[in-house]
Amino acid sequence: MTGTTTTGTTMTDHSPSAAPVLEIDRLTLRLPEGQAARPLLDGVTLTVAPGETVGLVGESGSGKSVACRTVLGLLPARARTTGQVRVAGQDVLTLDRGALADLRARKAAMVFQDPRASVNPLRRVGDFVTEGLRAAGTPAAKATARAAELLEAVGIRDPRGALRRYPHEFSGGMLQRVVIAAALAGDPALIVADEPTTALDVTTQAEIIAILTRLQAERGTGLLFVTHDLELAAAICDRVYVMYAGRIVETRTTTELFDRPRHPYTAGLLSCTPRIDPGAPAPRPIEGRPVSVAEAPPGCAFAARCAHAVARCTDEVPALVAHGDGLAACHRADEGIQL
Repeated sequence: MTGTTTTGTTMTDHSPSAAPVLEIDRLTLRLPEGQAARPLLDGVTLTVAPGETVGLVGESGSGKSVACRTVLGLLPARARTTGQVRVAGQDVLTLDRGALADLRARKAAMVFQDPRASVNPLRRVGDFVTEGLRAAGTPAAKATARAAELLEAVGIRDPRGALRRYPHEFSGGMLQRVVIAAALAGDPALIVADEPTTALDVTTQAEIIAILTRLQAERGTGLLFVTHDLELAAAICDRVYVMYAGRIVETRTTTELFDRPRHPYTAGLLSCTPRIDPGAPAPRPIEGRPVSVAEAPPGCAFAARCAHAVARCTDEVPALVAHGDGLAACHRADEGIQL
């Protein structure tokens, strides 16, 4: 755990050189006064390049879903924001309703955790898949043909027949395929997947991930993949951002993150993961509980749960700065401690 730490405010990512399809730059999001003691998002910066899969991981309540929803301009009521969220160069936070609708139809799409919450149960699947195409002015016949192609691409048998069916006629896994097809309809530059396999069985999870990654690679689409499953992130992501209490606490390439985590929270998440290797240690939970939005502890938000915390950790918020090939927000990341 050696590395060079830069001082000052360092928020530059070690990203591919291609112009990013997503740039979140020092994003802070606060609820109206009295609703939360701390920001839901606190200075979040991340990027996704064309064709890149980027993981966003952390426990429930860390801010992952809030961060990814801002990409489509889906903000909590009366939320106040600073910073920028740029998709294909457009700052989402400055767009009016019409421009947001165009962005969602053509440039960015989202696959939610529960497919049944994404569709109208009273409308046929064909209406759902073609909605964005028709809103963009695509003739009905061409939109229907395109929808059938997409359903076939995601593994739906008899795609023409499927267009006439209702959501309740599909299993959860099949309906998630439909949602992915709809997300791809506008050939977006970016797909945001918010824990898209959580409600599915293990076999179906693998099928959905294979479909997402195959289609993303074929189309050169950027993918922001939100998950609490580090093993899944390791399998499909090029880089990973780790979130805790609304902040990015570590980011680096997937291999580097798993081989040499620099933040105790990252190491704690890895130690929670069950392993089947011979002689592998039993999973060890992270002690304590995550910080709620009603709490605003001084210093590092993870200090109360950290076995390596010192007095400085409870007094001073650590900056996200360079350590090795990535960034970490930990006062002791360069000390060579065994996490």
